[in-house]
Amino acid sequence: MSTIQKKLGTDPDPDTVVPRTLVERAYLSLRHDVVCGKLAPGERLRVEHLKDQYEVGAGTLREALSLLVSDALVTSEGQRGFRVTPISLADLEDVTNTRVMLETEALRQSIRHGDAQWEAALVQSYELLTKTEVDLAESGSDRWERRNKAFHEALIAGFDSTWSKYLLSILYRHAERYRNINWRLTAAHASGRDVHREHEDIFRATLDHQEARAALALEAHVRLTHDIVKRQTQLG
Repeated sequence: MSTIQKKLGTDPDPDTVVPRTLVERAYLSLRHDVVCGKLAPGERLRVEHLKDQYEVGAGTLREALSLLVSDALVTSEGQRGFRVTPISLADLEDVTNTRVMLETEALRQSIRHGDAQWEAALVQSYELLTKTEVDLAESGSDRWERRNKAFHEALIAGFDSTWSKYLLSILYRHAERYRNINWRLTAAHASGRDVHREHEDIFRATLDHQEARAALALEAHVRLTHDIVKRQTQLG
């Protein structure tokens, strides 16, 4: 975890964090564009072109790209520069399996050690997500994505492990990138999936301190997203 990433927090959101340096600004902007698919998987990142687009110097841009290398969203090709990390079915499955392993255990630990303040914050996060899901047409998928991420973070906030949260934040961004390649939230709703019910099942089990039930509900939720993305994207 770099110094800048520590300063920004485990998973800074470009929509809510005010960058304090040019490197931070470039890092957040580039990461957003990689995750949303504006910078396509496998695309070569030419510093001379991008420095004008992101309005920073070449050195600043290279430093920001190096941070994205540590997030595994960008790969370094030595003297040839940088490229957006490619996607593949094998990588999607690896991201999903690793996320399930880490996030379900983090949830179990959060249930065991979380206090009243953690529960109150979780309730607030769930209520905001619920409102967004009810008013999805007005809220838009970008707001849903932010509140969905916040809900998943709130679930494990009772677990005092900086590394778990940091690694999960990276995995979440990778899962989000796969969703954004050829699939949007509305596609899941159109297919009859009840995402709100899935979130409600996780939330209720967590508040009831039912570790096993909460972990199973969370795993099913993450794997169903994987299955939908797999069906709706052409991955090798």
